[in-house]
Amino acid sequence: MVPSSSSTLSVLLVLLLSPFIVSHALQDRFLKCFSRNSESSFPFSTVLYTPKNSSFTSVLQSSAQNLRFIFPSVPKPEFIFTPLQESHIQAVVICSKQLGIHLRVRSGGHDFEGLSYVSEMETPFIVVDLAKLRSISVDIEHNSAWVQAGATNGELYYRISEKSKTHGFPSGTCPTVCMGGLISGGGYGSMLRKYGLAADNVVDVHIIDVHGRLLDRKSMGEDLFWAIRGGAGGSFGIVTAWKVKLVPVPSAVTVFTVTKTLEQGATKLLYRWQQIADQLDEDLFIRVQIQTANVSSHGKGTMTTSYNALFLGDANRLLQVMKHSFPELGLTRQDCIETNWINSTVYMAGLSNNTPPEFFLQRTNPDRAYFKGKSDYARKPIPEKALEGLWEKFFDVESPLVVFTPYGGMMSQISESQTPFPHRKVIRDAIQHVTLHDCRR
Repeated sequence: MVPSSSSTLSVLLVLLLSPFIVSHALQDRFLKCFSRNSESSFPFSTVLYTPKNSSFTSVLQSSAQNLRFIFPSVPKPEFIFTPLQESHIQAVVICSKQLGIHLRVRSGGHDFEGLSYVSEMETPFIVVDLAKLRSISVDIEHNSAWVQAGATNGELYYRISEKSKTHGFPSGTCPTVCMGGLISGGGYGSMLRKYGLAADNVVDVHIIDVHGRLLDRKSMGEDLFWAIRGGAGGSFGIVTAWKVKLVPVPSAVTVFTVTKTLEQGATKLLYRWQQIADQLDEDLFIRVQIQTANVSSHGKGTMTTSYNALFLGDANRLLQVMKHSFPELGLTRQDCIETNWINSTVYMAGLSNNTPPEFFLQRTNPDRAYFKGKSDYARKPIPEKALEGLWEKFFDVESPLVVFTPYGGMMSQISESQTPFPHRKVIRDAIQHVTLHDCRR
């Protein structure tokens, strides 16, 4: 029997509309479950965004740092939930278990592969975006601060500087990374040689476990507290806030950037840096940023190696340290910029010298791009011959960037068993590879 045109049309409509029907039914069941498990009463339109909302796309993309994962072809969540308080997350966890919904939790979206806002699983998923959980309470008297997971690195730095010019926190150099994911993965920055990782300076935490329970350090026990400080908090629950220990910083610190090209002996200098970077004075952090320069269709151009540094002290003492430990760089007084700690975080973030620290409160990342990133760890110096081979590879890649970050200092003094972060004593430096590519072309 040949189906009529009207019945064929009905079947087609059902097939076309079924995803929307399923999605709507899922949202309806979720909201009913949430209402049963939450004591809060508020308009759901303030916390829940579906693809039908005009603001859905902007919210989804708001902290998507890798633009590779915002294409229309990339799977999108059934909806985005932006909790206003910890009890909302507890209800979300309970309901996602009951309804079989896969959760993605996003605090800042800086993960290289977009894992906090995309999913390769075939089951429906939702994004719990912690952007509205961003309060920061700084207690200078007790050298501590409570910072919620959705607060950015830059916001924490700024709030500390409001209260004190001689306190800081050893965290990352990128101001738009949020604290939920940063500390969960360890969190290294320009004071790691003096004070270790961000995770090494955590004294308490709030986390919601798989059963929807809100736990602190005492109630979760030391095993779980150990695991989430460098072992990825998202593997064990949803971190909602960290209590961190503030560290002393001098009233005057010094920053500099010295750039050398291949023609200026960059290869030999980088080899020398690898030999001594982890053994320098622990007040001195010098990373190396490596890029191509002057590349054109007429020739390969050259490589630049930029020695970007923070010294916890004044320029005079820095020059003494450099003369003794790394004279090959040829640092001069004119290269040095004396400033305070908060302005040094602006400098180390790669922002222009006239950028005020208030910029950190904007929560905007001007460097969002289409990129592929990866990290490695070096146990011994890369030989000059291998570096020369690396330069040849660089010219075959679009907009490459490699950053060498030195360890040593406090990183070597902390036991590898103290936290799950394993890359300490046997590591000379971390190597981050990034290549930029606009895949729309």
